[in-house]
Formats: sequence, C-alpha cells, structure tokens
Amino acid sequence: MISNSFTETFGVAHPLVCGGMTGLGTAELIAPVANAGALGFLTALTQPTPEALAAEIARTKELTDKPFGVNLTIMPTRNPVPYDEYRAAIVESGVKVVETAGSSPAPHLPDFKQAGIKVIHKATSVRHALSAEAKGVDAISIDGFECAGHPGEDDVPGLVLIPAAVAALSIPVIASGGFATGAGLAAGLALGACAVNMGTRFMATTEAPIHDNVKQQVVANGERDTVLVFREFRNTARVARNEVAEKIREISARPDATFADVADLASGERGRTRVLAGGDLDGGMWWAGQSQGLVHDIAPVADVVDAIIAEATELLGKRLPALVG
Repeated sequence: MISNSFTETFGVAHPLVCGGMTGLGTAELIAPVANAGALGFLTALTQPTPEALAAEIARTKELTDKPFGVNLTIMPTRNPVPYDEYRAAIVESGVKVVETAGSSPAPHLPDFKQAGIKVIHKATSVRHALSAEAKGVDAISIDGFECAGHPGEDDVPGLVLIPAAVAALSIPVIASGGFATGAGLAAGLALGACAVNMGTRFMATTEAPIHDNVKQQVVANGERDTVLVFREFRNTARVARNEVAEKIREISARPDATFADVADLASGERGRTRVLAGGDLDGGMWWAGQSQGLVHDIAPVADVVDAIIAEATELLGKRLPALVG
C-alpha cells in the first residue's frame, strides 16, 4: 500500500491514474479501474451527446461505488462540440473530479469550482502548466515526450519534465508518459510526482473495450513501434506505427501539404471503428505510447494494478532503502 496526498485528496487506494482515452474511456474499463483502487476517467467525447455521457456516468456508478472522473478534451473539431452541455452533464451527474486537456480550461472552471469539482489539467510543458495553475486548476498531469496522444512540440522527456514541473508548481503533479510498471511508479514518486498516469498499459487489459487484435499488438510492439505525425502542422501526435501512420507522414512531408490532405486518414472515427472496434490494425490511425515496450501481457485490470503496486512497494520499501548506508 502506498498512501500519500493524492490518495487522500481523491479518495483512492493507490497513486495510479487511468487518464482519458478516446474510445476506451467507458464504463467497461473505468469501473474496474476504480474498483482496483486507481482513479480512472471516462472520456466525455467518446459519447455522442451530453445525454449519452450522463447515461454512461450513471452506468459506471452502477458498476462501482469508488471514485472516478470524467475527461473533457477541448480542441478544434470538424463539427462544433457543445462543450457547455457536456460540462453541465458532468456537473449534474455529481462527478467530483475532471481531467481537462487540449485548450485552456478557463471557460469551464467557474462551473466546476462552484460544484466542488477538482480539476486536473494535462500539460506538455512547464510554461503551460504554470498558466493552468494561474487559472485555478487543482493539479497538473504533465505529459513527457514518451506519451501517446499529443506530447507538444518541445520534445522534453519525463525524466527532465516531471521534476522541472514539480519544482516550478505549487500544486500536485501527476507524472504521465512512459509509465507501465511498478518501477515506473516508484520513479515517478521519486521525481516528486504524487501519482503516475497510464494509458497504453490499460489498453492491454481484459476489460479494455477494444478488439483483441489491438491488445495483442500492444504486447507485441516494442518501444520503437510508435511514430510522430502532424509535426509539420505543429500539432504533433504519437501513434502506433502502421501503414496509415506512415502514409500520413509521407503526405505531410510534402512542401505544400496541409492537414486537409491527411484528414480522412487521420479521422478519429476511422480509427475507432476500423481499428479499435474492428481489429484492422492498418485500418486507421490509433494511439499508443512508447511504454508499449514495457507491456508484456494482457491481464485483468485488478491484476495489473496489484502487480504495479506490489513492485513499487518492494522497490520503495526494501530494495532501494537497502542501497543506502
């Protein structure tokens, strides 16, 4: 058991987070994460409407009596998103913790604060983390360059970024990007973080609501089996290496390329339906972090969490102290 300010503040047993993952952040995964003692986040925009999100929150509450949160990712989309309505659904459903990502959370903070909701904002640089802190968020999840999704444009890995953020901020810092093991949890805590966030590791779990082909591929992949796309458009994203990702890189490298040239290939709907649901590993773009190289099996969420906590406890309680004096 590892207890600290994070576990006390958020009412969970372990300093582990399953952050928002589009297409995966549903009750099937997040309820088992909560039951295992970690803090998991439903993804608001995985649900097609605010009403569907409210129903998904209710469904998760039927499956767990432990704390869980909702991720609200704020970014430009092809079709306008009714963010105010999604925010209202979160507030009215009684959720007590929200993970924001993408653009500034400022427009949403007054309503969340009034409802007593704690806000964790994802950032990829110290300067952006400081900006979010000044706006009033309660904690920062700092994403190192290793992470799946959008690692920013600075290419700073977690070993540097995490302690830099801890030193600069006065609010709690959650370490994110490259974490999949108990050793990683111990390292994140040693760097000053209050918890670590994992996404890719939770993809390779029995309960993850994705095709088994994807889970097996995460296990088969190594740390080199991701690529960076959209760098030319200053919207860098780390995804699993496949035919679609390589095609996106090829097209994007053309001198006159625009995002419109790759939009169909990069469609989130295509990745969700063809890859995550359909199991066609080259059918679309799908997210994965370099931590793939640390994932060696598909296991129930509870077993994954228990193994990580056991390894971290052994390291922090016995092996590392034995090296001192």
